[in-house]
Amino acid sequence: LREAAVAPGLCRGSGIFHSLTSLRIVGKGVEEVDDGLLKLEQLEELILSTNRISRITSANLPRTLRVEGVCCCLCPGQVLELCCNAVADLQDLCAQPPPELQHLGLGYNRLCSPLQDKYLTADFWPNLVSLDLSFNSFTDLLELVCQLSSLQKLRILLLQGNPLALIPTYRGFLVDSLPKLSILDDIHIGPGERHQFHGVARQPELARSEARVVVSVGEVKGVPDPSAQQLEAGSEAPVVTYSYCVTYEF
Repeated sequence: LREAAVAPGLCRGSGIFHSLTSLRIVGKGVEEVDDGLLKLEQLEELILSTNRISRITSANLPRTLRVEGVCCCLCPGQVLELCCNAVADLQDLCAQPPPELQHLGLGYNRLCSPLQDKYLTADFWPNLVSLDLSFNSFTDLLELVCQLSSLQKLRILLLQGNPLALIPTYRGFLVDSLPKLSILDDIHIGPGERHQFHGVARQPELARSEARVVVSVGEVKGVPDPSAQQLEAGSEAPVVTYSYCVTYEF
């Protein structure tokens, strides 16, 4: 828009569509990305974080978009960010994915195993360098690693916040299974760590899809004290039994 102010001719007719390279719509309740976006033929950066998008169709994305998400090692621009939405299905996005995509950013959405794992391969993202899947609902570490191993250019991976990150050997299994990875969950992978976890990938039983959580309850209020309900010997008063259920949701 600053360039258009200097050259007013850009604002006439469809000129503005050919001049915009960056568009940011954050926290505005956007639910759908329609084909009107294709009018922006030079668009390189599209930020749609913190909205209500549940599905996005790749046919409605300008082919000039090359990077999806935000990555500190990539140049600004050429960005499509879908962080903090309600994306639960990648099928439409993978129908005609941007061919030069280098970073796919889908953190804080509703993606889960096993239905979405199959869309995270080189068949759809051959040039992917960075992938953010943090804080979704992926649970099958073995299957996900099997798909990600096809991404030969992948160097940066974020999976923290998923249930599979609770597996005790989570980091070691990923480090050994993806030898070209440089950064996992914002932590650099050094030679020492690679040596430490060498051979873990050949022991899939260590990456079992389960985790043990120990919960200690320090204090419970509002529950009758059983010791105060003791009846005297020979009493004919009715006996009352109390049952309690505690539910943990995560």
